[in-house]
Amino acid sequence: MKGIEILGYGYAKAEHRITNDDLEKIVDTSDEWIVARTGISSRYVSENKNTSDLAYEAAIKAIGNAGIDSSEISLIVVATITPDKFTPSTASIIQEKLNLNQPMMAFDINAACSGYVYALEIASKMIDIGETALVIGAETLSKILDYSDRNTCILFGDGAGASIIKKTGTDKSIEFHSRSVPDVNHVLFANGVSQSTPLTNDSKDYGYLEMNGKEVFRFAIKVMQESIESLLNQIDKSIDEIDLIIPHQANIRIISHVARKLKVDIEKFYTNLHEYGNTSAASIAMALACANEEGILREGMKIIIVGFGAGLTYGASYIEL
Repeated sequence: MKGIEILGYGYAKAEHRITNDDLEKIVDTSDEWIVARTGISSRYVSENKNTSDLAYEAAIKAIGNAGIDSSEISLIVVATITPDKFTPSTASIIQEKLNLNQPMMAFDINAACSGYVYALEIASKMIDIGETALVIGAETLSKILDYSDRNTCILFGDGAGASIIKKTGTDKSIEFHSRSVPDVNHVLFANGVSQSTPLTNDSKDYGYLEMNGKEVFRFAIKVMQESIESLLNQIDKSIDEIDLIIPHQANIRIISHVARKLKVDIEKFYTNLHEYGNTSAASIAMALACANEEGILREGMKIIIVGFGAGLTYGASYIEL
């Protein structure tokens, strides 16, 4: 797909930094145990901010980084599994926060940790020449974590990442390879609301995120490799032609395994999970914004973003900067 450019990036982290030592005080774990198994040293947790608050902060930064006026935005797509409300959508709340009163499409999608890749593809295919879209991945995962479960609470954090994209008609290319398969064994889920009804006596809270870590680990390695290789085949390029890979920031061991299977140096992969943990749909969007802030992203680079998540979803995008 020609002519889609990312003009600006922004990110927001929650207000409280929670270290592994902090978690050691509330659950049976240690800094050494967490770092060895995940590569994560800290994550950020929100006390008073909702998903839309973090998304708005990231959006404002992305708009400023792009050097545009917010009135130029004609589409908002937000990827999240932790919206403020069932309705209105987080995207509609962002539209209000940005004072964008002109009619436009604003909606959320739920593709879990693949959400930003999905949202970027949807937005890229919806805008016409000259139109600008705001694409956001945002989460407050702390709302759905069981802090007595060391298998999940050590992994996840709150945050948001945003990108401004525009269809400019240039020769710059963006391509996608996104897929989903049924989670028949229920290895990663959060029911979100009580399953009880007036006809049952079951009042159990089913809202916490639950995960079969070993199965997710195997799935992640398989589909991240498959996504990258399928995308490279689709665009007729080799891995050596790619300057940088920005993966979903889930686990450094997953990323290391994928690098070995692709026969590339892990230095080709950008990571910031040691600081932010796994922020689900915000993960890749935040990593893009952080890489840009650090001066890593440069004009003319060819990059790939790749993710996987509940659904089970997965996908990758090739982007020419």
